[in-house]
Amino acid sequence: MKKLLIIVIAFLAFSCKGKEEDSFGKEDETKKSETVASEGMQAETKTPVELGESIYLGKGTCVACHKVDEKLIGPSLQEIAKIYKEKNGSIVAFLKGKSAAIVDPAQFAAMEPNLALTKTFSDEELQGLEAYLYSTLK
Repeated sequence: MKKLLIIVIAFLAFSCKGKEEDSFGKEDETKKSETVASEGMQAETKTPVELGESIYLGKGTCVACHKVDEKLIGPSLQEIAKIYKEKNGSIVAFLKGKSAAIVDPAQFAAMEPNLALTKTFSDEELQGLEAYLYSTLK
């Protein structure tokens, strides 16, 4: 029994040692290349419309309730943009919770939980989202 225990301990010691040696130094090289890449490359910049589209499709979860050209759960992006443009409203102010809904006030209750999310967005992100909505107008 003692021999088996010694063999298992020796096996574990040697197998762990090999893994340490494999990763030792490689992690530092990876960090160096990431640093060089991040220092040597400029961050990709997006236009406001591109930023807005990425928020619409991802982080904002807007696509779950709004389609570009037809009503889903909420009004279409084109309808929202058209009404805000006609009434000279501010989509950014609405998404910050600083103005009332002007597109479909009866459905505001469905949108209200999402305002908690949009209130966390930066002004740049909200302006990008607004730019994307306006870009859907034909």
